[in-house]
Amino acid sequence: MNSWLSLPERALSPLTDWGLLALRLWAGQEFLLAGYTKLSAGLPAPAWFAGLSFPFPHTLLGADLNWVMAGGLELALGLALILGLMTRLAALGLLYITYVAVYTVHFDLGWAGWNQIETEHGLGFKVPLMLGIMLLALLTQGGGRLAVDRLLHTSRSKPA
Repeated sequence: MNSWLSLPERALSPLTDWGLLALRLWAGQEFLLAGYTKLSAGLPAPAWFAGLSFPFPHTLLGADLNWVMAGGLELALGLALILGLMTRLAALGLLYITYVAVYTVHFDLGWAGWNQIETEHGLGFKVPLMLGIMLLALLTQGGGRLAVDRLLHTSRSKPA
């Protein structure tokens, strides 16, 4: 009887890794693009960014350093997420970046989503919240078997 109950779970088990891959690819490319956009704009940080109220400890850093750090980390951690390299650490770092972005920019603009993303009303916290939920899933579940993490773990566990 127990084997009948686990049949659907066994049948869907391989799909788990494809779902994690899809989450990694989608969230990773979003952050990769955001980081590239920031870094390609160069310095100084735009006036809208320089005028933001950042949470501590970012208040101790100048707008230009916050701009470069955010762009660089979005780029590096987004790429790591896509590859599945240090997936949990990359997801944790991107969750923190998302928290800072929501705190400084998105929360005061309210609940706006995809249908307004290209307008001034599309800067709300709905999209960052969705990305945060994706990152939380990756933080708790890891990158899955279709990740560089898995390859590194497998190669380390084989005896020489």
